[in-house]
Amino acid sequence: MNLQSISRNRAGSPRARRVRMAALCAVAAGALVGGCGRGGDTGTSHAAPGQPDVRQTTSPSPSGTGRLTEDQSARKALVPTAKVTADKAAATAVGEVPGSTLLSIELKRRPSGSSASPSPTGSPSPTSSPRTGQPVWVAEVSEKDGTEHNVRIDAESGDVIRSRTDRGQDAEDKAERASWLTKIKQTPEQVAKAATDRKKGTITSMELDDADSGDVIWSVEVVSTDDWNKTTLDIDATTGEVLSEDVDRD
Repeated sequence: MNLQSISRNRAGSPRARRVRMAALCAVAAGALVGGCGRGGDTGTSHAAPGQPDVRQTTSPSPSGTGRLTEDQSARKALVPTAKVTADKAAATAVGEVPGSTLLSIELKRRPSGSSASPSPTGSPSPTSSPRTGQPVWVAEVSEKDGTEHNVRIDAESGDVIRSRTDRGQDAEDKAERASWLTKIKQTPEQVAKAATDRKKGTITSMELDDADSGDVIWSVEVVSTDDWNKTTLDIDATTGEVLSEDVDRD
């Protein structure tokens, strides 16, 4: 209630003063009742001890009728086109650079204007014919000394489209990557299983990162093919424990 909307009689009228006092009391009482039981409620639930932290990012449907959002529609268009799973593509990427370890892998569409290039490691020219809109896995792998390689894989056939090593890699970044590799105990296959055991769906991304605690984690994105929502799970790269779960319903 807007206090200034309360009608006023003349200032000298006792009845006017009583009306104003009654209105003010009603507003105060309403504010007290409205605040009871809701103080500090942000809609965030806290996980029980020993359970992963679960968060939800929710946006209303564009029309309120259950239509897919733009992001959900994009996932629906892309995910079914990938015939090669994330863990299989990861194995192919690692195999392209002997002795390497996966750093990240993500499902994307091949942009227009890009072209295939032969592998600098001497492997044969790509057997697939890259095309605009083609689903590809973009992987980053690292040698033991932290040298990073980029490998692109056809998500339909599983063939290597391109493999290259960027020149002039920063020494500090290389040292950090090399340090991460010493802490990884879970393979991409094990991480993928832990993620899909927790959340049914299709893995579209896996990325190695470090937590605030200094531990190394895998951040894994899983798309549910019934509603096309995306769930991000943080998984301990040493123990395989699921640390957190964040559902994006946008």
